[in-house]
Amino acid sequence: MSTATAIPPTPTRTWQTLCARDDLVAHSGVAAWLDGTDTQVALLYLPGRTPEIYAVDNHDPFSNANVIARGIVGDIKGEPVIASPLYKQHFRLNDGVCVEDESVHLRTWEVKIDGDRVMIRA
Repeated sequence: MSTATAIPPTPTRTWQTLCARDDLVAHSGVAAWLDGTDTQVALLYLPGRTPEIYAVDNHDPFSNANVIARGIVGDIKGEPVIASPLYKQHFRLNDGVCVEDESVHLRTWEVKIDGDRVMIRA
């Protein structure tokens, strides 16, 4: 099994537009490609929370499939999580750590909504 880790911010990373705000589905996920890479990102939109949008790796390290965006969004002890739709592991949206196995992580990205654009720092 491979483990992804958070990408630390670097001066060379820039903001890129992933999609329009209207492409997001409240309390759910959508998948997007990072420009110029083969990396899929799961965008999770949780209106009413701070922050209200999260970006984590769409690749599930347990099943080796790109399915995280199709998972169920919820919370565990008040912390936002996404449950993998295949084997049901929960990943914290703040840092990508798997609740059931803390040695496994999803990559996370800084993400923001700028007007009508959803942007990621990559």
